[in-house]
Amino acid sequence: MSSNKKHTFLGIGIIMLILLITLQFLRPDLKTPPVTGEISVPVNVKAIFKRSCYDCHSNQTKLGWGDKIVPIYWQVAKHVNTGRAHLNFSEWDKLTPVEQKTKLWEAVNHATLGAMPRADYALIHPSAKLSTADIATLKNYLAGLVDHKASDTSKINAENAQYKLWINEKQEPVKHPVALNGIPYDPDYKNWLPLSTSDRFENGTMRVIFGNDIAVNAAKNGQTRPWPDGARLAKALWTQLVDTAGNTRTGAFVQVDLMIKNAQKYASTGGWGFARFKTLKLAPYGKTTMFASECINCHRPMKNNDFVFTVPVKH
Repeated sequence: MSSNKKHTFLGIGIIMLILLITLQFLRPDLKTPPVTGEISVPVNVKAIFKRSCYDCHSNQTKLGWGDKIVPIYWQVAKHVNTGRAHLNFSEWDKLTPVEQKTKLWEAVNHATLGAMPRADYALIHPSAKLSTADIATLKNYLAGLVDHKASDTSKINAENAQYKLWINEKQEPVKHPVALNGIPYDPDYKNWLPLSTSDRFENGTMRVIFGNDIAVNAAKNGQTRPWPDGARLAKALWTQLVDTAGNTRTGAFVQVDLMIKNAQKYASTGGWGFARFKTLKLAPYGKTTMFASECINCHRPMKNNDFVFTVPVKH
């Protein structure tokens, strides 16, 4: 190699080194807020959370030396700030008991599906990977939070009345409630075909997933990766009622969740428009239009299934 080429490569190397050093000073803010109310769980469960979740989902983030190098640090700071906003084990006291149980279920569900910890994080932090035993420990803890007591007769009768009101509803109001993102309640979902069922053992609800004609045809033909535009899914939820004989059936109507496929219109939320209408009053869910980001974050582990959790039963 000639002397001029050596000098050229040396010059480029020096410039890149100076640039890399300069970039180290361009660091996004990553604060260390105080712990206001840490989650209280058994020691073995806490150990798993600390090892696999706390770096991104607590105020006790511990960065390795590799995490602190820009540009890697930029991505790390983004993940931590986003993770804390969605779930923060160090600010557990800011959540209601219902919200706490929901967040726990979501965390364990994401871990079970392999979505958490993130693959890129686990690659650099192999100790954060969850083993089969870790998953079993988390599931067993969550299952222990479920109230298995039988429902009393008065509650069964009251919820029966609510169910009959829902099932016998014939006349819909002229003006249907509308979610904050503009998606209206669709009473026609009661005429759609059921695609599948599911349950949430930790909060005692049973669900039926319905699909409109486009969704049903897509399911029949195996065209759900992705679902076609125009497909509509509705997930109706009821409480679980358990009688003294241990039989389980649907109780009060809880809510209906809608998913509407339009890849272009809802590109920011995976091509799906989300809406939720709670109780028989059909009160729209959410305080701002950003509620849909909460929905897609929950569904993100199912990206390879076009963000849909429940596999349709072919008709």
